[in-house]
Amino acid sequence: MPKPIYILNGPNLNLLGQRQPEIYGRATLEDVAESCAGLAEEVGLTIRFHQSNHEGQLIDWIQEARGEGAGIIINAGALTHTSIAILDALNAFDGPVLEVHISNIHKRDAFRHHSYVSLRAEGVIAGFGIEGYTLALRRMATLLGGK
Repeated sequence: MPKPIYILNGPNLNLLGQRQPEIYGRATLEDVAESCAGLAEEVGLTIRFHQSNHEGQLIDWIQEARGEGAGIIINAGALTHTSIAILDALNAFDGPVLEVHISNIHKRDAFRHHSYVSLRAEGVIAGFGIEGYTLALRRMATLLGGK
């Protein structure tokens, strides 16, 4: 069995579908997890899908992925713009990293225009709604030589 892709979600993404639906849409994080699981099976990948409101938990999962994961797809939420600790953890991971944002962060508040995660990511997908996750998963399959 291939090593899984870690799909990591940061603070407030547990409120997807409820929080600011005009920006983030009405789909829930469970909907995202289900669409990723279905696509992963289609392209021959496995996933571990996680969400936490705690920076340290995200770092623990990134460190876990060092030994157990083939790649990381991360939507670090607001921590994208503030967490050098997440960047340091991602820099210790040898596989591909893709950054996802549901909204177009470049059309929003100026503080959202900077991303520490981008300094490590092979690519960034922003502004495609929850479809960004499946786009990232397809790209991950390509990077890893999948179907």
